[in-house]
Formats: sequence, structure tokens, C-alpha cells
Amino acid sequence: MSDLSRPPVADRRPITRSHHGDDFHDPYEWLRDKENPEVISYLAAENSWTEQQTDHLDSLTEDIFTDIRVRTKETDLSVPVYTTHGTDAGMPGRATGGDQAGERSAWWYYTRTVEGAEYPIHCRVAAADPDAPPEVERPIDGEQVLLDGNAEAEGQEFFSIGAFAVSPDGSTLAYSTDLSGAERYTIRIVDLTTGEPLGDVIENTSSGAAWAGNEHLFYARTDEAWRPYQVLRHALGNDAADDPVVVEEADERFWVGVDSSRDQRWIVIGVGSKLTSEYALIPADTPEAAPRIVAARREGVEYDVEVAGDRLLIVHNAAAEDFELAEAPLDATSPEQWRPVLPATPGVRLLGVDAYARHAVVSLRRAGLTGLQVLPRDVNGNFSAGGDLTFDEPLYTVDTAASPEYDTDRVRVVFTS
Repeated sequence: MSDLSRPPVADRRPITRSHHGDDFHDPYEWLRDKENPEVISYLAAENSWTEQQTDHLDSLTEDIFTDIRVRTKETDLSVPVYTTHGTDAGMPGRATGGDQAGERSAWWYYTRTVEGAEYPIHCRVAAADPDAPPEVERPIDGEQVLLDGNAEAEGQEFFSIGAFAVSPDGSTLAYSTDLSGAERYTIRIVDLTTGEPLGDVIENTSSGAAWAGNEHLFYARTDEAWRPYQVLRHALGNDAADDPVVVEEADERFWVGVDSSRDQRWIVIGVGSKLTSEYALIPADTPEAAPRIVAARREGVEYDVEVAGDRLLIVHNAAAEDFELAEAPLDATSPEQWRPVLPATPGVRLLGVDAYARHAVVSLRRAGLTGLQVLPRDVNGNFSAGGDLTFDEPLYTVDTAASPEYDTDRVRVVFTS
């Protein structure tokens, strides 16, 4: 493998994998064994060959990197996001400081970057007015640093942040990091009132995490093929080795994911393949409850579930190639309970929906352009005919910058012309 006069060629070693009665012959299966010295030697040879073939590009690479860097504002602030926290009636969890039941606190969340530092710094500052975000060009009084990526990455050859989730009452941060590049993350918990880490450490997770109230955290775990296949539940203070498995997906075609609804009252578990999907819900105030499937999977039917307060919104292709929008009761268990909100329209592809207390925002594509349609809600929460957001440009892309706030009268968008 050390001869650099020609590119390395991997050996072909006949190996047969059998699944569901089908045989697959893969002569390169042996390369999956990352502990095999022959595999390591081959990869080293590939790297050496690549370095030899591209070393004449080093100066060009440096020139391009420098050109990009001088055009980048390194000391900067992301667009602040207005978020409220509190322990609402019916929601579990410890109230801390002034966060007693029914009371809420408001914050601006943002990340800042500093010249010469590689990773963003995650911060927040108390918010007095949703129309008055902090000024990005000067120091921000009262800023609280939640997570400094540069401090976390110090001394590491690789560093990546996966989950970043603040508890509903705003007192606790769950975040995960990958220090190897293997996309297997370790979750840690920080008490934001003291800045001190809690003792909870959860190894070998995928990138996300979702709070159920302020004492339970749901997360996913990957198998040997890096497929998220389990959802587990962690109670703060418990040994992560004892975390129960909530959902386990045996079919290798399907990946699992977990999130919390925008109103923080539901844990939403999604299971999906390339062509088929299935969703289940767990009440956040009873995290030990069994998941309830919204509609059992049907081969070739894709659907997404968005909790809209007193009902569900579902974007699906059960009878519409370009998808349609339906609503269903919160306790729905069958597609027979789906009622059309936006029936399928020829030439319009529905991409998704974000639900809020007073409106919903439908993402779509029409005539080659992305678009957003806002559906208002009446006093009973029912949706009425909406209208598209319009832009005076011939070509553009637009998407919703989904707000974490459920009860808001705003629509946040990302627009690029």
C-alpha cells in the first residue's frame, strides 16, 4: 500500500449478505470492519494518494480560504429569537426563581461568533418587548452565556454540537456533543440558574433531544449502521443505563426521531422510510404513558403531524400525489378521522405546515418557486381561507423561520432573492 506511483486498489473479497430471502454479493463488505489493520492500512494509502495528487493545490486552497474569510464578518450575532418560558397549569416540573405556576419569563436567544474563534457561543438575554431585539453592534447588558462551543472544543481534534434544548421553565439546558466525528453524541444537562452541570450524562445518542415537562428528556439512539432506531426516556437524576426504551423500530428501512410540540404539551415521535411514515404522541404531562399512534403506517403513504393546540394538522399524500393538508382530533388514531383543510391543487406541492395559536403557515412550491400561505384561525381555532405572502421579485426562495412561540401573532420568514 505504500507505492504512490499508482492509486491504491481495494481487494475484492466475496461476501454474501442475506436479507428477507434475497442475497446481496458485496466484494467490499470487508471494508466495514474499522478495527481491521488491513482496512486501516488501505485507508491510510488512500489518504496518502490523495495528498500526493492534490499537494500542488495547497496555495490555491489557502488563497480561496483567505478570500472567503476576509469577506466574512467573524464577530457577529445571529438574528435573536423571542422565547417565553414558564410552568403553565397542567405542565409538570420544578418552578425555579420567579417561575411559579402560571408565571412566564421572556428571553432573546441568539448565537454570537468572535473573530479568531471557531465555534459559536450560545447566549440569551432577558426580553422586555418582543418588538425590541438586542442591538447586535454593541455589548448586550445582562447577557447570559449558555454554552461556549470554543470552551467545550478546547483540546479536541473534532467537535460538533447536536442537541440544544432549554426546558419549558427555562431553568435547564440539555445539549449533546460529538468529539469523534462518528455522529454519536453525548448528552449533558446544565442548571442555568447556577451554571453548574448536573450529574446526568447520556452516551451514544443521535443528535436531538426533547423535553417533556422539566424533569424528563426524550432522545434517540442509533444502531451499528448509524440508523436511529430507538427512542428512550430519561428522568433527571436517574442513571441513564436504566432509561426505558419507549419505541424500537426493527425494520431497517425506517429511522426514528423525536421532538416536542410547539405548545410543549406533546412529545412527537416520527418513524419514516423513503416512502412511508408513521407518528405517535405522548402527553408531556404524563411522560411514562405509552405512545399513541396517529395513523398506522401504510406502505407508500407519507404524512407529517403538527400539533395545533386543540387539534392536529396533517400534511399527507394518502390520496394526493402532491400532498394535501388535513386536520384531525387530538386523540386521532386513524386516517378516517382526517378532514380536508387545503385539498390537493394541481401544480402545487405542499411541503409542510407550522401551527400557532392564531394561524398556521403552509410551506409550498408552485411554478418552480417556494412559497408560504398563512391560514388565520377564528376564535374557535378553526382555519379559514388564507393568502400567500407575496414578494416583488421574479426569482426567490422563501421558507418559514419557525418561531418557538405557540401563542404569537408574528410570522418569521427567511427570504433570499
